[in-house]
Amino acid sequence: MRDKSGQVTIFIIIAIVIVAVVILFFALRKPTAGSEQIPVALEPPYVAFLSCLQDDSFLGIEFLKSQGGYIELPSFEPGSPYMPFSSQLNFLGTSIPYWYYVSGNNIQKEQVPSKEEMEKELEKFIEERIKSCDLSSYSQRGFELSRGEPTAQVSINAGSVDISLKMDLGISSTGENILIKDHSIVVNSRLGGLYDSAKIVYQKEQDELFLENYGVDILRLYAPVDGVEMTCGPLTWDAEKVFNQLGEAIEQNTLALKTQGSSDDYFVVDAGINQDVRFLNSKNWSNNFEVAPSDGRILISSPVGNQPGLGILGFCYVPYHYVYNLGYPVLVQVEDSGEIFQFPVAVVIRGNKPREPIASSAEEVAIPEFCKYKNTIIDVNAYDEEMRPVDVEISYECSETSCYIGSTYQGDLKAYFPQCANGKITARAEGYEDASYEYSTINSGETDIVLDKIYPIAVNLKVDGKNYGKEAVISFISDRASKTVVYPEQKTIGLSQGEYEVQVFVYDNSSLTIEASTSQQCVSVPKSGIGGLLGLTEERCFDIQMPEQIISQALVGGGKTNISVLDSMLKGYDGVEINAESLPKPTSLEQLQLNYILFEDKNLEVDFN
Repeated sequence: MRDKSGQVTIFIIIAIVIVAVVILFFALRKPTAGSEQIPVALEPPYVAFLSCLQDDSFLGIEFLKSQGGYIELPSFEPGSPYMPFSSQLNFLGTSIPYWYYVSGNNIQKEQVPSKEEMEKELEKFIEERIKSCDLSSYSQRGFELSRGEPTAQVSINAGSVDISLKMDLGISSTGENILIKDHSIVVNSRLGGLYDSAKIVYQKEQDELFLENYGVDILRLYAPVDGVEMTCGPLTWDAEKVFNQLGEAIEQNTLALKTQGSSDDYFVVDAGINQDVRFLNSKNWSNNFEVAPSDGRILISSPVGNQPGLGILGFCYVPYHYVYNLGYPVLVQVEDSGEIFQFPVAVVIRGNKPREPIASSAEEVAIPEFCKYKNTIIDVNAYDEEMRPVDVEISYECSETSCYIGSTYQGDLKAYFPQCANGKITARAEGYEDASYEYSTINSGETDIVLDKIYPIAVNLKVDGKNYGKEAVISFISDRASKTVVYPEQKTIGLSQGEYEVQVFVYDNSSLTIEASTSQQCVSVPKSGIGGLLGLTEERCFDIQMPEQIISQALVGGGKTNISVLDSMLKGYDGVEINAESLPKPTSLEQLQLNYILFEDKNLEVDFN
């Protein structure tokens, strides 16, 4: 009996092992279709189908990461000369929707996708792509395949993307067939975690405007904003060079920003996330830099203290204050384990200050109430002086409120204007002078605008008949615009036909020294105690010390005259020669002031050649 019992035990153990092996075999076989096992002979086309599903899902996820959470891009909205941002940033050939931007008509907008919207986009993408899965090679090998309509369901998680696809897929071959309805895969991707971190960085920017604050710091470090310099000569800057320097500084300093590092590091942005974040900008991307006041492309600040009647000062100084409007893109890239999620934002600085944060999408700011109500259709035709169509940007001004209207196509724009009596239509185009016409928009109508072409003219300056190679400021001033060059650094000026007053200030090196001095200034102040309460005052005097000042440049020539410039002159001549008279080289502050008096009576010879 003991032998028989031992044999039964052995058989039971063997049976258990066989059952376990069978269960393990079926459990490890792939793929499966629900509870129904796929015959081995029908596996190859189904494995290929799952590969298509995997590839399509991976491609859709890459689109979401590289296009700011979008697969299908939102409707494109172009920018304008006043606000260069379109609704999308072109980065290495990829169009990425801005999460925050300012539209061409000056409206702040957000287009941040939700995770649910991303899931819906990926579902739609998979449903469209899976229909094109190429299984023709299996049909040629004798498999019969049939497909139904796909319905996808996507769940984006921190470290994976789960995809379930309901789609009837029939496979048959050599007497075997199967209908598979449910298909599921898991894609290892950090899309969800990257998106969550991107939202945190974006919200920090919207709450704190840290990119704008860095931009203001860059502006004050690399451009003339506010200041005073002790000099008797004018301070001049070329706005184009200032903007180029600003563009390079913004590009380099933006790239230096990071979210990891010591809190004492100026460039560290504490976003409270573990992933690495890069901030990118390129000076070649669309941007908008403006500065006022300016004389054309030249920033000029004149000295105080060398004019007649100010000799009591005993010194010269040049105060300056310039107001900038800046707009440029920054691309934010959140990276983790080699995966990158990216989105762009517009950085906007107005009047040397960061923009105001917005509380909701499409909030209207800084757009006058008058501009919101455009209800009169006007047809505007723009031409050059030879009546050829010119494409221009049109704005309309009423009671010092200006509204951007749009741009012409082949010289024509038919658009709605806000109603105004005796408003002003302004047309702007590169290479032409701005043209403004008074026009009432109470009723619909049509108007023509003619723009004068700007011609580049070479400038040659002479003093007392001899070519001059030192510094001079040359201005052509008209009722429409003022054109200035700093000679000899700039020797070309853009002119159009019109009446001009030409002014030339000629400077030379100077060793004039204004000695240090002390002067006394007295003011009346309220008396202390009860006397002050009764309105009694007393005189207090203060010593004001002026340091020694060396005047490195002094006015040594120049003058002014009025000329008429015809379009035929600009077309027929390449240059203009200006001959100015010299003034005595000053040896004292009084002589310097006297030169400014003599300047008023000096004439100029201006010849086009």
